[in-house]
Amino acid sequence: MPHLNKKQRLLIVEGNIGAGKSTFLKIIQENLACQVVFEPHEMWQNISGKGNLLDEFYKDKHRWSYTFQSYAFITRTLAQKKSAKENPHLTQVLERSVFSDKYCFAKNLYESGQMSDLEWTLYQEWFNWFFEDYVQKPDGFIYLRTTPQTCYNRLKKRNRSEEQEVPLSYLTQLHEKHENWLINKQNLDYYVQDVPVLVLDCNKEFETDKAQKNELINKITSFFDLNLHCNKEIFDKNLI
Repeated sequence: MPHLNKKQRLLIVEGNIGAGKSTFLKIIQENLACQVVFEPHEMWQNISGKGNLLDEFYKDKHRWSYTFQSYAFITRTLAQKKSAKENPHLTQVLERSVFSDKYCFAKNLYESGQMSDLEWTLYQEWFNWFFEDYVQKPDGFIYLRTTPQTCYNRLKKRNRSEEQEVPLSYLTQLHEKHENWLINKQNLDYYVQDVPVLVLDCNKEFETDKAQKNELINKITSFFDLNLHCNKEIFDKNLI
């Protein structure tokens, strides 16, 4: 049964494209008692049978940046809200968030000239309005810190059609944005300035390494216990 009478804790996993977020979240899903909400890729790839917005975005960022970032915000928020109503646990873990959209992806598109001054201003205005009423403030971020080259290699390995033309330079730009946000905490809005961040080095392949998986899980539970003043019993599954 969903925990309707208790505020669910919200933890967000962030990282560059190819950082290992989906793999990391599957490990969390299998070993910790929490609800995992993956990015709504399917919604971006099939807009009511009318087309693949994600593919259009990668083909022509100048044309589709504002449209894609707007739709990404809406679908992320809807997915989080819908899943929260069905969550049998006290904790919800998201794959990325509207915050990485704003501080990394949308900001990078604006600074690289793919989004106009007007579009960037509009994006920020309705973002702030929506946040006040529809977005839950996170209890913590987990940053899967990975080099752009490692991310690039993983993109080539997983071979998603929309990502085949993603250049290393784009991943480098996004890496810098993640670093400025989650490590250096530059130019942040008030609502995320005090959110604690757990930084994990994810350059090594951890999917098949049992010891490394257990180490990552232990770091997550310790992060909750020490930084969020939350008992580890919120994660009641056994380790691998």
